Amino acid sequence: MESLTDHMRYLNHLAKEFPSQEAAAEAIINLRAQLSLPKGTEHFISDIHGEFEAFCKVVSHASGAIKRKIDEIFEHTLPDSEKMNLGALIYAPESMLGIMLPDADDQKSWYQENLLRLIYVLRAVSSKYPRSRVLNLIEGRFEGLVEELLYENEKMADKSDYYQGLIDSIVATGHGKALIVVIAKAIQCLAIDHLHVVGDIYDRGTGAHHIVNRLMDYHSVDIQWGNHDILWMGAAGGSEACIANVIRVSLRHGNMETLENGYAVSLLPLASFAIEAYGNDPCELFTPQDFNKSEDSEGERKLMAQMHKAITIIQFKLEAQLIGRRPEYGLNDRLLLDRIDFDQGTLRIGQCSYPLLDSQFPTVSPEEPYSLTDAEQHVIERLQIAFLNSEKLQQHARFLFAKGSIYKKHNGNLLYHGCIPMNDDGSFKTMDLDHSQYAGKNLMEKLNRLSRQGFFTNSDTIKKQDGLDAMWYLWCGPCSPLFGKEKMATFEQYFIEDRATHQEQRNIYYTLRDDEITVRKILETFDLNPDEGHIINGHVPVIVKKKERPLKAGGKLIVIDGGFARAYQEKTGIAGYTLVSNSWGLLLATHQRNELAASADTGIHDIDCTTEIIENKHRRIRIKNTDAGREIQRRIDELTALHDAYLEGAIVQDIV
Repeated sequence: MESLTDHMRYLNHLAKEFPSQEAAAEAIINLRAQLSLPKGTEHFISDIHGEFEAFCKVVSHASGAIKRKIDEIFEHTLPDSEKMNLGALIYAPESMLGIMLPDADDQKSWYQENLLRLIYVLRAVSSKYPRSRVLNLIEGRFEGLVEELLYENEKMADKSDYYQGLIDSIVATGHGKALIVVIAKAIQCLAIDHLHVVGDIYDRGTGAHHIVNRLMDYHSVDIQWGNHDILWMGAAGGSEACIANVIRVSLRHGNMETLENGYAVSLLPLASFAIEAYGNDPCELFTPQDFNKSEDSEGERKLMAQMHKAITIIQFKLEAQLIGRRPEYGLNDRLLLDRIDFDQGTLRIGQCSYPLLDSQFPTVSPEEPYSLTDAEQHVIERLQIAFLNSEKLQQHARFLFAKGSIYKKHNGNLLYHGCIPMNDDGSFKTMDLDHSQYAGKNLMEKLNRLSRQGFFTNSDTIKKQDGLDAMWYLWCGPCSPLFGKEKMATFEQYFIEDRATHQEQRNIYYTLRDDEITVRKILETFDLNPDEGHIINGHVPVIVKKKERPLKAGGKLIVIDGGFARAYQEKTGIAGYTLVSNSWGLLLATHQRNELAASADTGIHDIDCTTEIIENKHRRIRIKNTDAGREIQRRIDELTALHDAYLEGAIVQDIV
């Protein structure tokens, strides 16, 4: 219980910010007014997988919300073509100004029309925000001007000429372009009050680094890490096993853009080693999946395949060393190099022996299969230095830690990327860590702490190694809430033809999450109200082509991975989901294939997504009903105590 001394010490500290009874009263009045406003709109997306253009388009368009707002405002006053042009100006103002202005017959009239239209849209999207919140989005030089245009009645006879004069002056002084950009970006920010990214920014597509750059500039965002994210974060922390996996996955998909151009990680040491060690090996099994024969030369294909095989073998060795020092992970079944019969070219798994599709292992010693050669050791050391010294990668990893976590509770909902590992009977699966057992919420929190420990511990200590190893486990471990499978069958998928060995059985969670009782139990475990809350889940794509629904457990769990990444769209039949939580309930936007293909920076094309209302509240949700509202109420309580202290003379206000 807080002592009287501590209470007064805090009030005296608060009095420095509010030095008078009147200042405290004014703040209380303003905060109480905010509680009655409708809650801001939250957007949830997941499994972006490097698709930068698609991500930008969804965010700038607010998943079609801005288009709908334009249609409402100008339904009877503008033709569809002009509404589309206005939308394009909001989504990509800098590029669209360069396209639209040169085509305008009368640029002065064009500015007048579009500035007024933008003001109408800004007025509509800002209606549920306090004035201060809106004006904070406007650059200083335009703040007073926008306030005049936004909050005064331009239809009054005495004001119409005044407003026209303001706009004329803006255009005449050459500030029209800048003002349009400022207003357009303010509209984008207000259309999405807060963005939740439910995991997997990295891998597959080429623009993961661009996505993180965009998120770093975003006004309000949180991230729930996916297994692909934690892999890159572990690599940034210096985990050799994570580094090898990052490079292998990049080479497998023929995507070196993020590594080489985004993070300036040179793969020259690996290339030199691969040429030397695998120069006579065609490495046919390791041709990148997205290799383009028409654009890439045969020499490039061969080199990438050799590099791919080289880092894969290094990965197996590094993972074996990690598994050896972590017997608690229970991953001995992933040690396969020592089960190879090099003479016969076969691999023994259990009682079965499988022929290998590729039996050339020039760097693997049958006597010590998991020992790195001197050359391999040199390669991984050079690569580790490159990852640790990549300024941009380190910056991005720190951002992901600052804004991210394994799970998040927000406004009564539970957000996580993968799963909560479970047993067949519905109990939470336990894992031994640091000589203690963890399950469910406690496991997620423990692994969250270990990840931070691995990245932020500076010195080369046991604690740091514990954390880095945990980050690798989160990538592929059977009890990882980010992975959610019994194994990652990497070796089998590369080297064995029998597809039965390729199977990666999902945790029973993915069956049990269809059951409302199970989902309600999970929500209760996280101290959330199961009658009101939902679980927001990503990771496993919803196969819409096969009539699978994103709503599970009677709508209590919502899967929002619909195939943002183009590689999954053939399988899912769509191009992803956006979940929208506004003051009236929940909406699910389904993006159609090819709708996101046009560049977000140059295209006039709008989003034409299908929107489904999945929950409609009878009463509008106010800020007082949200997490932010509860923080505001605590602030009001503190200021009320300060106000009372002034009245009672317990704190004497400053005299100016």
